Amino acid sequence: MSSQPKARQTDLAGQATQSSLGKKIRNRRRAIDMTLQQVSERVGLSIGFLSQIERGMSTPSLSSLCNIAEALGTSIDTFVPASRQSGAVSRQGQREAFSIGDVRRTYELLGSRFPGAKLHPSLVRRPPGHMSEFMHNEGEDFVYVLEGSILLEVDGERHILNKGDSVHFQSHLPHRSATLGDETTLELWVRTQPFFPEDRDGTDGKNSR
Repeated sequence: MSSQPKARQTDLAGQATQSSLGKKIRNRRRAIDMTLQQVSERVGLSIGFLSQIERGMSTPSLSSLCNIAEALGTSIDTFVPASRQSGAVSRQGQREAFSIGDVRRTYELLGSRFPGAKLHPSLVRRPPGHMSEFMHNEGEDFVYVLEGSILLEVDGERHILNKGDSVHFQSHLPHRSATLGDETTLELWVRTQPFFPEDRDGTDGKNSR
């Protein structure tokens, strides 16, 4: 297990379970009269996988959920209680972690929220046996492994990353990752695509479509 102090975990009753997350996404999609095909084309995920999410059979990664939210004209705040810091300094042990579907898979958003920010870092903890879906998005991704080992596949090329290893790649390339071994991983992910649409240019993403 990671020796890093963990962030404060928000009340599990407020976490997005697979079932509740799927229902929220389906309700939002229907409210704006979009089809699964249209969402699929915008986010680059298969119709089958999106259908599984809506039925509570699968959960997306944070990146994919952000893409889904943007395609639906909203932000991930609509689907999960994602806590964001307002100041420039992020204090260890004072951040709140949130989960998507599996409470063992947690995220901490590290970056200061201001319009036009170029970097969007997060800490990700994942349990043994977790594998993400294939995804692609705008910009770049940087990954640094703090604890454990992961398998990262980028555009068909596989990389085993152990503690202290890192990788930097273009996010438009199809990619996915999986944990290796029986240890919970702790990963630093830095991306250039905002987690929240309003962080892109200072406008409220909920009214952007």
